[in-house]
Amino acid sequence: MSSSRGSTQEGDGGGRVPPTGAGRPDRPVLTVRSLMADEGLGIELTRIAGAAGLDRPIMNTRIQKSGLALVGHFHGIVPTRVQILGQTELSFLHKLTREDRLLSLRGFFELGLCCVIITQGDQPFETNGSGIGFVPVPELAQCAEESGTPLLVSAVRSSITITALHALLDDRLAPRIRLHGVLVDVFGVGLMLVGSSAIGKSECALDLVMRGHRLVADDAVECDYRPPGMVFGAPAELLRYHLEVRGLGILNVKDLFGVTSIRERKRIDVVVKLVEWSKDTEYDRLGLDERYHTILGVKIRELVIPVRPGRDMASILEVAARNELLKNAGFHAAREFFGAVEGELLRERSAEESSVPPPVRLAEEGAPRHAAPHGPPRPPRPGHGDLQSPPSSAFRQPVERGRPPPLPERPSPGFDATESSVSLPRPRRRG
Repeated sequence: MSSSRGSTQEGDGGGRVPPTGAGRPDRPVLTVRSLMADEGLGIELTRIAGAAGLDRPIMNTRIQKSGLALVGHFHGIVPTRVQILGQTELSFLHKLTREDRLLSLRGFFELGLCCVIITQGDQPFETNGSGIGFVPVPELAQCAEESGTPLLVSAVRSSITITALHALLDDRLAPRIRLHGVLVDVFGVGLMLVGSSAIGKSECALDLVMRGHRLVADDAVECDYRPPGMVFGAPAELLRYHLEVRGLGILNVKDLFGVTSIRERKRIDVVVKLVEWSKDTEYDRLGLDERYHTILGVKIRELVIPVRPGRDMASILEVAARNELLKNAGFHAAREFFGAVEGELLRERSAEESSVPPPVRLAEEGAPRHAAPHGPPRPPRPGHGDLQSPPSSAFRQPVERGRPPPLPERPSPGFDATESSVSLPRPRRRG
């Protein structure tokens, strides 16, 4: 049974911009001018019209292809998304008359779009209807200039342009929040140490670094969301590579331990909440229930570990990272252990139930074991002596529970038990 009893920091993963403030995520805004000048885009965008709108904001990480909008269906058009016109849309516009093109494009550009990008704009247009290029549609630049909408041209195909835009916008427009804590990479698992001030987070991080693990951020962790459902942490720019330890002051981990002791960025996999140990508090000793800590709308597994003198916190955190790797691989030690215990209990219960026999009804004392045949008794054969079976009580043996009593041994018919082989009776003739 899972629970989310840990403290949470909720974030907004939708298209709107949440208000910023203490404890609230910050959603940055990117302008068209910044998009064109960003070297991380990887493709070149050239403006051909709409210089007045270069400061319009781009507030959504997804692009939009606006084919239906060119026929007057504007439902679902989001002005804060980058609009893409590819070969298919340009081919459709080329087949329209000039009056129809102006009517369609003016309605499209009057929606207040942040920008419109034409793909493969430097290719010569083919008259066979392929629609490559923007030269046969001069009304695009005219309508973009009239509405003040930036009209940009990309020299590559639509698929490459869309991939580059998504990668850049996911990074630049990612929801962000700054949290107090320490982020450490332990065996490839991102452990986010949180807790009250002076609980020992930085000391734990220093001990882990001395064991060969890597420090990501200390004191202030810049968290940002990445689809689908991941949160990454990075250090604040001024605090990068630095660690504060009470009594020692500010330490430069990179200078002390080398470049292998630091990491620029890491996904947060587990949130470890350090609390002061109290005998009146009941802590998790089984590991069956799952706790979660929510950051930017993403649920991350949380561990609550009490801190007390004498506990080797670095070893405990290393084991927590190893256990997380096992869980990701499909092995849950606590659940497997309790499954084995329950299976053993069920086997013992079934064995006890099968070992109890049904009740056995013994014959009364002196009563014959088998029912007598109907009719008068048959007289004994002459010469064979009178063979009378002893009373049944003479052959009664102690009966073990769960096993039927043994049958009495009876002499073979045709001779007396006291006779010898010399005095066997003469066989009788038939007839």
